[in-house]
Amino acid sequence: MKKQLTILTIMLTYCGINGQTIEEYRTMKKEKEKEMKALKGEISMLKTKIDSFPGWEFGTYGTLGYNLSHFNNWQKGANPNAISAAIRASVNGFANYRDSKTFWRNAVSTNLGWLKLDTDKHDSESGKFEQVADVLHLSSLFGYTFVDNLAVSTLAEFNTSVLSDFNNPGILDFGVGSTWKPVKNLVLVMHPLNYHWVFGEDPQFSDALGAKIVADYTSQIVSGLGWKTNLTTFISYKSRDPSLTEWTWANSLSLNVWKGVGIGFEFGLRKAEVEDHEVQSFWVLGLSYNF
Repeated sequence: MKKQLTILTIMLTYCGINGQTIEEYRTMKKEKEKEMKALKGEISMLKTKIDSFPGWEFGTYGTLGYNLSHFNNWQKGANPNAISAAIRASVNGFANYRDSKTFWRNAVSTNLGWLKLDTDKHDSESGKFEQVADVLHLSSLFGYTFVDNLAVSTLAEFNTSVLSDFNNPGILDFGVGSTWKPVKNLVLVMHPLNYHWVFGEDPQFSDALGAKIVADYTSQIVSGLGWKTNLTTFISYKSRDPSLTEWTWANSLSLNVWKGVGIGFEFGLRKAEVEDHEVQSFWVLGLSYNF
C-alpha cells in the first residue's frame, strides 16, 4: 500500500511540475509575441522616417520566361515533328529623387521576346530564333510641390523599339501641367499642354497637340507579393482618321520566394493607331528578380 501511495505521489508531483512548466512556456510565448509586435511597430516607424529623408532611390526588377517543347513522330499533333522554343524577358528600372519641395521620377522598361519553330526534321536546316517583341519605354517626370500633394510638373516620355527599326515608329511626348499624389505610392499626372511627336517612315501620321494623363501605383498586397500598375494616355486635340490618340496599360506582379528571386507575371494592353488599328496585348510568366 505504501509503495502504491509513493508511486501515486511521484506521478502527481511530476504532472504538477510538467503542467507548471507548460504554463511558464505559454507565458513566455505571450511575452515574446508582445515584444515582436512592439518591434514590428518600431521597424515600421523607422522605415517611415527613412523614407521621409530627401535623396535618391534606385531599383531594378524583371521577369524571364522560357518555354521549350519537342515532338517526334507525335501523330496527334498538326505537325508530328516539331521543336519550339520561346524566350520572353522584361526588365524595368527606376531612379527617383525627392526632397521637401521637388521630385524627379525616372523610369526605363524593356520588353523583349524571341521564338524558334522547326517542323521539318528531314531537312538540314534548323529553326532560327525570330524576334516577336521589342519595346523600349523611357519617362522622366519633374515636379515642384506648391501645396500639399499637388505640384506643377513637366514630363518627357519616349516609346520605341530597341533592337529592330529603332524610332520607326517612335513616339515622343513632352508637356507641362500638374501632378497630384493623393495617397502614398499613387501618382496622377494631368498635363493639358502636351506636344506629341511621331517619328517614322509612314507619312500619314504627324505631330499633334493634346493632353497627357498618367496614373502610376505601387502596392505591397501582402508580405512578399508586390503589384505595380501604370496607365498612360495621350488625347489628341486634332480630330483626324487615323487618330493620334493612344493609351497603354501595363501591370507587374511579383512574388518574392527567396532573397529577391521569385515568380513574376506581367501583362499589358495598348491601343495606338500609329502602330496598329487593333488593341495590342502581351503577358509574360516566369522567374522574377527584384533588386
